[in-house]
Amino acid sequence: MLVANRGEIALRVIRACRVLGIGSVAVASEADRGAPHALEADECVEIGPPEPRASYLDVDRIVEAAKATGAEAVHPGYGFLSEDPRLPRALEAAGIVFVGPPAAVLEASADKLIVKRRVAEAGVPVIPGPLEAVADDEAALRAAGEATGYPLLVKAVAGGGGKGMRRVARAADLAEAAAGARREAAGAFGRADLYLERIVEPARHVEVQILADAHGGVLAIGERDCSMQRRHQKVLEECPAPGLSDEQRAAIHAAGVGAARALGYQGAGTAEMLLDADGAVWFLEMNRRLQVEHPVTEAVFGVDLVTWQLRLAAGERLPSADAFVGRGHAIEARVYAEDPPRGFLPSPGTILHARSPVGPGIRVDGVLGDGVRVPPYYDPMLAKVIAHGATREEARARLDAALAETVVMGVRHNIGFLRTLLADPLFADPAQLRIDGIDRDVERLVVEPPLDDVVLLAAATAAPAPVAGAGSGTGPARIAGPWVTLGAFRLGEEGGR
Repeated sequence: MLVANRGEIALRVIRACRVLGIGSVAVASEADRGAPHALEADECVEIGPPEPRASYLDVDRIVEAAKATGAEAVHPGYGFLSEDPRLPRALEAAGIVFVGPPAAVLEASADKLIVKRRVAEAGVPVIPGPLEAVADDEAALRAAGEATGYPLLVKAVAGGGGKGMRRVARAADLAEAAAGARREAAGAFGRADLYLERIVEPARHVEVQILADAHGGVLAIGERDCSMQRRHQKVLEECPAPGLSDEQRAAIHAAGVGAARALGYQGAGTAEMLLDADGAVWFLEMNRRLQVEHPVTEAVFGVDLVTWQLRLAAGERLPSADAFVGRGHAIEARVYAEDPPRGFLPSPGTILHARSPVGPGIRVDGVLGDGVRVPPYYDPMLAKVIAHGATREEARARLDAALAETVVMGVRHNIGFLRTLLADPLFADPAQLRIDGIDRDVERLVVEPPLDDVVLLAAATAAPAPVAGAGSGTGPARIAGPWVTLGAFRLGEEGGR
């Protein structure tokens, strides 16, 4: 099995392969030489320069690496080429299995408007808005805005990850927002088509974990709440979604299964929904890959979703729905090398020291380790810390304790921000969950963190030594602690000490 990815998801798949007795091949750019995923695999192939387009996004390099190592299958992870139909097409031509939806499904569902139309035709409620792309013409754009209603979202037809998306509160701002979204979409996806959707607010983000086999079987394996987002990027995720009635939960699952059937979906995927203030469910989009937050579903249902991806790719049939029974509650926090007080700027560098948490119900998926480099070219996620408990409150308390125990020195990180969120009513009170909660209150939630206790401890306990040549006569020699002998430096700074 070749794993066409990097970081924590590559490690996750490589370790699943080991449990199943499957040999693993990693791929690594020049920037990832010696990275944890490259060392963990049975074999590693270097695939090019650090820039993603010349390495992890290069279909030809991935396929050549698979052929050269005799890989029988390729797992794409998430991001990079995971939803790009060119990869399964090229692998099919080479006689190699793609662990994911067939190329035809990826091609048909790459256009979000086509997906929206198909799902609507199947009777699944979709967010209000025109079901066609808006023309690059000011008059047509104005008319589409009036038909949609304000506030609205301008969205890229081929978008994802918040790219090519703009919020517009009034008609006077629509043209400028659309122009910016077109430029961003063209740069990110090679396609500038846009569409409009009415903003549903306040709303929660709830998603359904889907498994679908090649024989028509489709199952919903619970749901997750991912409402804690910053600028459309998820921060905390949990399973099950709290505070739902049995009727709401059933409606969400039915909508997810209906969307998957409408698209002819196969493999593991996620149907994303919005839940409005009145409890109505609206289909948002279909993610055609394993989600970053899949561990919370695994914790609650005792299921290995990566293993199920491999089984479905091998043509297995799904069991009956009662094979998957949820127990307890799980919450995941994404730990990033970023600087919240400075606008969440990425913090590349080298981890000088790291300590992962342990304890009942705690799981860590990630690349935390002494000497691990955080390159500036990729998403700066370091780890996902997952806590499972009998209740939501127990899971929340366990996660907070685990984050308090987590140590990352050398790069700035968001652990303090995550702990603030866990304790804040925006998350602690399920009735206050809403997608825009963090963005509306970010200035209150972000504070300058104090020096880590471990840094202060290191300064206090480091063995002092006299500075060579310092002092003479009867005066005491000057004592040099670590801050004197190291000189000017910033922890983890690229190119610094």
